[in-house]
Amino acid sequence: MGFHVRTSLRVGPFRFTLGQTGMAVSTAVPGLRAKMGPRGHVVRMGRGTVSYRTTAPDHDVVMHDVVSLVPAQPSDIVRQLQRAAGRRRYWPYALAAVLVAGLVTGRFGLVVVAVGLPCVLWVALCDRAARAVVVMYDVTDEAAWRFDHLVRSITDLHRAHGFWLITASGAITSTHQFKVNAGASRLLHRVNASARLTGPPILVTNVAVPTLTAGSLSVHFLPDRVLIRDGRHVVDLAYQHLHAALEHARCIEAGPVPPDGTVVDSTWRYVNVKGGPDRRFKNNALLPVLHYGRLTLRSHSGPHLVWDASQIPLVHAVANALNQSIAARPPVIHS
Repeated sequence: MGFHVRTSLRVGPFRFTLGQTGMAVSTAVPGLRAKMGPRGHVVRMGRGTVSYRTTAPDHDVVMHDVVSLVPAQPSDIVRQLQRAAGRRRYWPYALAAVLVAGLVTGRFGLVVVAVGLPCVLWVALCDRAARAVVVMYDVTDEAAWRFDHLVRSITDLHRAHGFWLITASGAITSTHQFKVNAGASRLLHRVNASARLTGPPILVTNVAVPTLTAGSLSVHFLPDRVLIRDGRHVVDLAYQHLHAALEHARCIEAGPVPPDGTVVDSTWRYVNVKGGPDRRFKNNALLPVLHYGRLTLRSHSGPHLVWDASQIPLVHAVANALNQSIAARPPVIHS
């Protein structure tokens, strides 16, 4: 699945159209032009134009958070997203007013409600527009090829039967920990992750936005930057400030094994110092060791994310696509 660029977007009663001279805003009413509503941005880049990881018992193992989002100076788009998310919705008040008016007008109540509901709908559409941040892209030339490659590689991750975000990691530091944790050298806490084509709810854009999600965390890849959202906390960084690394990881699975995972070894749930089964424990199961691909995203400014996938080639494709974007010349931005 690739992406395509649309030249117009509808947000509530407003239509945003991208042209050669910039972005125009019009209302849903023919002939009525509007200069108010969400602020739009046009970004141009390229030669032509571009308009932006088994949970096992801890047994006293000290776990450290892996996911890191260090607050940084917010960019203009982050400030707009935060500001838009904080705007109040007025349609509930309009609906309440219409219902109250319908009750107090007696036999004409149904007429009042029938006339008022379209007004409520209009207010709801205006609320949606006011809470939207519109970003229009004009992606061409090599920049379009790079972003299409990135879209395809990230969305292909949905084919992996196992895909996780690693949230905490702890080193095995004692013989007891080694014995009761299947002979592992490190414990990992992870949550299920997914790959999809969906941007932040309040970001309206004319291109596909490949996204990695895990719990409350979502990472959105735009043509010129990466948006990282954890609950209400949003940070962003340009690709040139991002480092993407591919590693090969060996993980012991105490739970379900992904069908597409590569089993490379096995170990006992409880082991002795030589790696054999510890016969003091009953029902000592033999556990598989799988070979996974690990994608690490980090930057000097703080964000640090680690993802594991059961299909190594899929992770390799994402790392390649990201590194192509990282190596590209920074875009020239025209607001």
